[in-house]
Amino acid sequence: MTSIVNLGVRLPDFLFKKELKQALKELVQQEGKILKDLSLVFTDDDYLLAVNKQYLNHDYFTDVITFDYSTFPEVSGDVIISLDRVQDNAAALKQSYKLEFYRVVFHGVLHLCGYKDKTKEDERIMREKEDFYLGALVSRETNES
Repeated sequence: MTSIVNLGVRLPDFLFKKELKQALKELVQQEGKILKDLSLVFTDDDYLLAVNKQYLNHDYFTDVITFDYSTFPEVSGDVIISLDRVQDNAAALKQSYKLEFYRVVFHGVLHLCGYKDKTKEDERIMREKEDFYLGALVSRETNES
């Protein structure tokens, strides 16, 4: 089951919960796993900074924090995303907010599927996976239009 929660922020108009849940279910299945329990929590910088300090002892802003409760092959976890960071990152990268939003969501769920991003090689693989699932999303939207 996938739940989508917003804490102190307005969800983007382009977000259709049903479609996002389906895309994430397909992502997890394509990674050879089973989607069990996933919570996507959308919030702001202040909330995510507090989480970062409390649970990870990091005193800086971030766009996404993932708490992994998975037991192979089932994927379970919480993905907490700061929409403030996503918007700022999109502007800095000269990327659309929508594309950056989905990239960060997919990034968090890919962590739950076992992908890391601490080394250059891990980061390269993560980016390839993000791009693959973004491409699938764009293709799906194009076909539905």
